[in-house]
Amino acid sequence: MSAEDAMRIHDSKHADAIELFFNGRRFTARAGESVAAALFASGVKALRVSPRLREARGMFCLMGSCQECLVMVDGRRVLACQTPVSEGLRIETVQETGADV
Repeated sequence: MSAEDAMRIHDSKHADAIELFFNGRRFTARAGESVAAALFASGVKALRVSPRLREARGMFCLMGSCQECLVMVDGRRVLACQTPVSEGLRIETVQETGADV
């Protein structure tokens, strides 16, 4: 089983397939997954770009401590690892303005 496959909820009897969008691209997720898990399972590894070094940032701790999975949902900054997916959810990359710490 691949790392991406391990992140996916497979029991379709208990988790409906839903549609979400990341930077305008359509993805499929399973109800109950976090935004981070759903995007990672769909092959998305980078959620934003660091402001100073312009390097890709994505999932790291997956428990809300590191802030690396910061995204915009409905105009609010949220952590992708702490945000559950929902039907039609529109997720955007955060436009960074500060410097890397």
